[in-house]
Amino acid sequence: MLVLSRKENDSIVINGNITIVVARIQGGKVRLGIEAPQDVPIHRQEVKNGLNRDTTEKTLGGR
Repeated sequence: MLVLSRKENDSIVINGNITIVVARIQGGKVRLGIEAPQDVPIHRQEVKNGLNRDTTEKTLGGR
């Protein structure tokens, strides 16, 4: 895992076509802006986990 320090309004670029911007840091929370091509899915981890769980349940026949 790459760990970077960034300030508000700083950004990082991934693969030349995904930009992540630190929009705001306030009260222990960080707001991020993400610019990516339409075909790149972006999900919060808890949503991704739910999607993976749903896919697994469908594959196993709803067990």
